Amino acid sequence: MENKKVYIETLGCQMNKSDAERMYGMLEHIGYTQTENPKEADMLIINTCSIRQLSEDKAYSQIGVWGKQKKSNPNLKIVFAGCVAQQGGKSILKRAPYVDLVLGTQRLYELPNLVKRIEQGEKIVSIDEKPYEESDIQINRVKGVNAWIPIMEGCNNFCTYCIVPYTRGRERSRKPELILAEVKKALSEGFKEITLLGQNVDSFGKDLPDGQNLAWLLRKINAIEGKFRVRFVTNYPTDITDEVIDTVIELDKVCEYFHIPMQSGDDYVLKKMNRRYDYATYKKICDHIRSRVKDVTITSDFIAGFPGETEEQFENTLKAMTELELDYSNTAAYSPREKTVAAKWVDLYIPEEVKTERLARLNEHNRACCLASNKKYLGREMEVLVENFEVRKNGDKVITGRTRNNKIVHIPCDRDLTGEFVNVKITNAKTWYLNGELA
Repeated sequence: MENKKVYIETLGCQMNKSDAERMYGMLEHIGYTQTENPKEADMLIINTCSIRQLSEDKAYSQIGVWGKQKKSNPNLKIVFAGCVAQQGGKSILKRAPYVDLVLGTQRLYELPNLVKRIEQGEKIVSIDEKPYEESDIQINRVKGVNAWIPIMEGCNNFCTYCIVPYTRGRERSRKPELILAEVKKALSEGFKEITLLGQNVDSFGKDLPDGQNLAWLLRKINAIEGKFRVRFVTNYPTDITDEVIDTVIELDKVCEYFHIPMQSGDDYVLKKMNRRYDYATYKKICDHIRSRVKDVTITSDFIAGFPGETEEQFENTLKAMTELELDYSNTAAYSPREKTVAAKWVDLYIPEEVKTERLARLNEHNRACCLASNKKYLGREMEVLVENFEVRKNGDKVITGRTRNNKIVHIPCDRDLTGEFVNVKITNAKTWYLNGELA
């Protein structure tokens, strides 16, 4: 079999990174090996994200560069994949006629068959919303400590700002036997942490036989032999069950960490976003988790400048971030996405300079919350899973890892202990990380 090279540029979330690992694995079966140099590739794949306009613009900019590369190498194949592909479909070929394949999110596992066809000179758009059946495939994981494993795809929530239900489709669980086989394989390859992925992990199992839910899956994974950790993201606030909280308390491998996007701290804005809770409900959920789970980290997401958001409503978000004592939050200015309900509210759009200023204040509050959270662990001894080792420019040797509750810790150390669990005494708290020393 002729050995060809493929390069994948991945934009966006962990789900996209996981998709890229699957693409590399599938393509290896039909004669492609991974390269880190796009200039020596026989096939270039852009794996796109459409959550914000900036990500979409970046994707088109990148393939514009590749289009010029194709002029000097007409045999080069260019694949446009991911969420922007699902959204754009045939219009992508009009905008970028040098693209050979437009691959939607639901058709990922069709990739090997489609590549064989574009090698014969076909141009293909595959964005059918009916998912292409997954089989037991090879996955070429990026070497590291943490393995990202999707447990479900899609979303049924239809928040008014979000493109995901249109690009990833309706909620559907992966087959448990495929998930468990993938977990075991990752552990056999030396990974020490498993992160289960889903737009809403709490919905796992709703389309499976009774009893096969997220808590059931966590118990199955926890029963696998060996020392490793398990995380899961993302939770929808009102879908978190006591059964899942119980697994975090009871199971030795499941980490004390919840990522629970709030998006706004104002009740009216939450209603306009089509979120199914108000501030009081979200606070009750956080208080309940904190009362039951020792040293739990709760992180969130917030949007600044949602259409029609007043200054007072925005200040309610700042207040919420502080009152809830959130440990960290992802923040972004509102970006209108085609097909979503909020994108049609053009007369309510907030001026760019106001969104930028609000985002800066949101980030300032986030920094204060992070520092306050990190200070709680000063003087404590904590278990850290080491993720990397570096020799800094000044000659200092440092290992970096994470605690069970997802705090980043830097530790002076002469040896590379990547992949090992070490006990560390926390000596200093910075905004984004902790410093420690080996206990």
